[in-house]
Amino acid sequence: MMKKSFQYQLTLIFLLFGLSLSAQETALNLMPVPEQIEMGEGHFVITKRFSISLTGTYHERLAHEATRFLRRLDQKTALFFDQHKVSGERTNASLTITVERPGEVRLHEDESYQLRVGTESIELNAQTDIGAIRGLETLLQLAGATNGQSTFPVLTINDSPRFHWRGLMMDVARHFMPMDVLYRNLDAMAAVKLNVLHLHLVDDQGFRFPTKAFPELLELSSDGQYYTREDLDDIIAYAHQRGIRVIPEIDVPGHATAILVAFPELGSKDTTYTLERYSGIFDPTLDPTNDAVYDFLDQLFAEVAEVFPDPYFHIGGDENLGRHWNENKDIQAFMKANNLATNHDLQTYFNIRVQKILNKYGKHTMGWDEIMTPEMPKSAIIHSWRGNWEGLVAKQTLYDAARAGYETVLSNGYYLDLMMPASQHYLVDPAPADMDLTPAERSRILGGEMCMWSELVVPETIDSRLWPRAAAVAERLWSPEDVQDVQDMYRRLAIISLQLEQLGLKHISSRNVILRKLAKSKDIEPLKVLVEVVEPMKGYTRNTNGTLYTTFSPFMLWADAATADATVARVFNEDVERYLSGSLEANQLRTQLDLWSKNHKKVLPIINRSPALLEIESLSENFSRLAVIGLEAIGLIESGGKPSSGWVTQCQQVLEEARENGGRTELQVISGIAMLVDELKGL
Repeated sequence: MMKKSFQYQLTLIFLLFGLSLSAQETALNLMPVPEQIEMGEGHFVITKRFSISLTGTYHERLAHEATRFLRRLDQKTALFFDQHKVSGERTNASLTITVERPGEVRLHEDESYQLRVGTESIELNAQTDIGAIRGLETLLQLAGATNGQSTFPVLTINDSPRFHWRGLMMDVARHFMPMDVLYRNLDAMAAVKLNVLHLHLVDDQGFRFPTKAFPELLELSSDGQYYTREDLDDIIAYAHQRGIRVIPEIDVPGHATAILVAFPELGSKDTTYTLERYSGIFDPTLDPTNDAVYDFLDQLFAEVAEVFPDPYFHIGGDENLGRHWNENKDIQAFMKANNLATNHDLQTYFNIRVQKILNKYGKHTMGWDEIMTPEMPKSAIIHSWRGNWEGLVAKQTLYDAARAGYETVLSNGYYLDLMMPASQHYLVDPAPADMDLTPAERSRILGGEMCMWSELVVPETIDSRLWPRAAAVAERLWSPEDVQDVQDMYRRLAIISLQLEQLGLKHISSRNVILRKLAKSKDIEPLKVLVEVVEPMKGYTRNTNGTLYTTFSPFMLWADAATADATVARVFNEDVERYLSGSLEANQLRTQLDLWSKNHKKVLPIINRSPALLEIESLSENFSRLAVIGLEAIGLIESGGKPSSGWVTQCQQVLEEARENGGRTELQVISGIAMLVDELKGL
């Protein structure tokens, strides 16, 4: 499943000119980085006569995707291509795509491809049309310009994914995500070679599956927001067109509030249930001792299985604290009669009965790692989300599952909703070479899956919470393990981010929309200066205990305009290191700091006309105060002067005050300013 090592096959031209691996990556700007690249000399010049020919045996999706590639390349080059549609073989085509067999949208399908770009023609060969589609995305990223002409570099690429499961989980239960959100994110997934969309359809806050058997669920538990059968058919077809599997999740037995609002008799407590509006872990749980629960799930799962063709079905199974089970005397008596010592044993009893239902419909059970017990059949896939951190690698339950004989998928370390920087997710590897597993155990690690839980995410902001960071994780799951240069990842990520915007993503444009709304004006430049150096509070600290926000709270606030990677702040901190090491002139830092020092005065009038921005007043002031300290520090360093008595102490006080969040965001330039101050300590 996984390739042994990462080997670039460099040609003589690279050796003669002494180009390093990083130089090669710099020239290509690819993400994910392919398995093998052999660079050639020269370029293929793209003209308006550029055309595509299809040969071999392939699924009809290839003609559609090749046409889509042609249109995207035409948009990129503005050449007005003569060919409008790709339909089959074509004489003297610029690009010839040869496929051995139709691909199936399934786990372990062959996605490999070979791409040869010459000065006169291009060849893309693949075992399956899905592999060819992956190759087309690489070719599109290769398009550039040389001497005023649109070109592809001459090269040969042999590429295949390191892991077969490269997924994205989207929580559409807590906040419903309309069809346009799913469509554009599927396009983005395909662009970076992700191949699994996992839809979390049911939770305490909503039920989104269009059940015909239980209309009460749609009437009482969806707030009128759910997918129709036609919607899901369209999404699955759209995903399959791009070689992406779609997997449903119906979370049971916990996270069951939405189900129990409509059918309280299936619950473990005799009470009135109301749809949950807050975030967190709640007690409503299905009663595993009630046969009516399994009849209900049988009918519901039959409908879900009919809609979703993928053989894998996610049952959730997470975060059940069992409080309602503990309070129910009949459930306790059942456990005693059946020798079920713990709530975990009772849930295993439930899981096994659910698995038998799914087997009846030809489905394999997948669940969060709580479902892993000695009694759980090894045919289940364990979705690892908990574990211990070893450096930047978090996968205790992943390894436990692989050792126990389960196939398993890693999400621990890929929770994008935690708003950690891309670098942190990027270095989490599902199966590093030095892990303590046998080859057989290693082969059971199928890959990884990013999670986007939507407690604090709405349709207007989900793109900026996913992208471009998701592309970094996609690279980790596709590319060889050796690809770990964080600096080069960030460089390429900035380029890929702009390319993703061309697919309709709103991860860049949404910031200005939010700022204009908050400012009640088009005059947002001072706000942009500030928002570019802050990041939202990390983890779940922005919504401590899940009680600050509800489902219907506004999510177009200051923190929603901030992103997980404050690029301007990161570059500033790196520039400070360069300055202190003698590799950067002071004037570059002075220009930046001078702008920042004056920014608060420009922000104040905007705050005065917008009460929603009062929460950032101290944040803005602290930012400008930090800039002043930075200017003073550089002045002293450059002049060789000594700080006045108490200056360092005063600076440290300002630094400490600046660490307080403002508008649920945190300043990211503090480390850079602190380095400048530290340089003057002891003088």
